[in-house]
Amino acid sequence: MAEKRALITGATGQDGAYLAKLLLEKGYQVYGTSRDAVARKFSGLQHLGIAGRVHMEPMALSDFRSVIQVLMKTEPDEIYNLAGQSSVGLSFLQPVETLESIAVGTLNLLEAIRLLGRPVRLYNACSSECFGDTGEMGANERSPFMPRSPYAVAKSTSYWLVANYREAYGLQACSGLLFNHESPLRPERFVTRKIVATACRIGQGGNEKLRLGDVDIRRDWGWAPEYVEAMWAMLQLEQPEDFVIATGELNSLRDFASAAFAFLGLDLDEHLVLDPSLLRPTDIQCSVGVPDKAAARLGWKAKMRMNEVVGEMVKAELAMASLSASARPIGNID
Repeated sequence: MAEKRALITGATGQDGAYLAKLLLEKGYQVYGTSRDAVARKFSGLQHLGIAGRVHMEPMALSDFRSVIQVLMKTEPDEIYNLAGQSSVGLSFLQPVETLESIAVGTLNLLEAIRLLGRPVRLYNACSSECFGDTGEMGANERSPFMPRSPYAVAKSTSYWLVANYREAYGLQACSGLLFNHESPLRPERFVTRKIVATACRIGQGGNEKLRLGDVDIRRDWGWAPEYVEAMWAMLQLEQPEDFVIATGELNSLRDFASAAFAFLGLDLDEHLVLDPSLLRPTDIQCSVGVPDKAAARLGWKAKMRMNEVVGEMVKAELAMASLSASARPIGNID
């Protein structure tokens, strides 16, 4: 059986790195893209020990020529579109960049696949943000979209573009509506990593405060390495279908932060400062998924819940801090 080729746009991000590792373990030849595949440091791939095994190509999804050239060069069997501006908060500050990198980028990818005419399977990373506030009953694949941020608008656009090209041109393309999923590879601009990193610094003697906006928002938090398994499973179906990927469990941001501090023997309330400047123009109060279809059609269920996710992130943060401390040069002794 010929070795499959996979192309991951956004291979340097959290999901891209874990997905690359999974595909390599399954025997794929893995290509990844980055705007600058020469100068950029691929910390996520390096953290997982696979940087030398992923063939990186320079590509900007908003540049159609760039997209079609990379597809012609790599000739992938499967494409996982994980690229684009990935921060909800940042999307309010960079709405045009967000829309272009996600919506226009997805359109360029679909057009390139259509024009080349090769039998390519496409996975498109969508988001629970498309649903807006789900209420405690949660959202499934039939729930309406009510986006409340430029990021959510862009992701909703990419979802309908994929659906349209699948129907109009018969493309083997699908979207995953993934709810929040975390790991040690999250950048610290994401609130979950910010919480864990701050808690660990305080636990090691730091005297800073954890500054958060609305701690009463509730989310469905899962473990990123499990969620990339669902991405792969979606592309193995004979007919493309869209799926909600989630744990189905709700916790507040305060719960998440309390768990992180508790793992370190600390009381959150002694270190928390509520900062109104961190509130978004609009936010979602409750976001939870109903992953019944994924369980039935993919055989996929989330194993780790929020407390376990937080525990793994805290352990990884402490390990990285210890490694960093041991790598510091010792000063000269007179």
